[in-house]
Amino acid sequence: MEIWPAIDLRGGKCVRLQQGDYARETVFGEDPVAMAMQWKAAGTKYLHLVDLDGAKDGSQVNGEAIRRIVAETGLICQVGGGVRSEETIARLLDLGLQRVIVGTRALRDPEWFAAMAEKYPRRLVLGIDARDGMVATDGWLETSSTTATSLAQKIAGMTQQVAAIVYTDIARDGMLSGPNFEQLAEMQLATDIPIVASGGVTTLEDIAKLQEQRTPAAIVGRAIYEGQLDLAEVLARCPQV
Repeated sequence: MEIWPAIDLRGGKCVRLQQGDYARETVFGEDPVAMAMQWKAAGTKYLHLVDLDGAKDGSQVNGEAIRRIVAETGLICQVGGGVRSEETIARLLDLGLQRVIVGTRALRDPEWFAAMAEKYPRRLVLGIDARDGMVATDGWLETSSTTATSLAQKIAGMTQQVAAIVYTDIARDGMLSGPNFEQLAEMQLATDIPIVASGGVTTLEDIAKLQEQRTPAAIVGRAIYEGQLDLAEVLARCPQV
């Protein structure tokens, strides 16, 4: 199982939100590059970056931080947040990112997303953020009437070139309450696209259960920042290919 430590960027700083609430922010580092190097030293091969400013209003204030993380760590990085045009996809890939996550635009325009996946094969990730099983958009500020499983199945029926689906249960994100294993299992049954579990991963028991469910990958965030999980110990249990 791949382990992707998360670095959430807001105003050029490394932060974490609770349940996607911008008013419930904790700053964990003024220098996200230093944080990235810390996770590299622990043994990770992967980094999951989130541009919170981009997700909320489409701004690019974290672009330089993202560029430096990719260039200075040499890690396999993916980024999401406010990716709603081909221009943005191309710009981010040009920074050296391995994968780009698209959420809101994919829900609103699945045909466009499928076309982009075909143009950039295995480089795009479908970001599905769900609240009570329904897809949320615009930095989690809005909730749609589309179920997470139906969106995944629709996209899977249109293209075979999507690299993965990052599935985030908003109710669990940043709450240190464990993943929503039931919905993750539903998502894994819904499509052949690899699922990346996001939100609530807190304990080694969570990691073990995800492995038992044969979850291809998991994102770890607040738990490693607050010391609930030791990243090196997690990686020892999940050898990275």
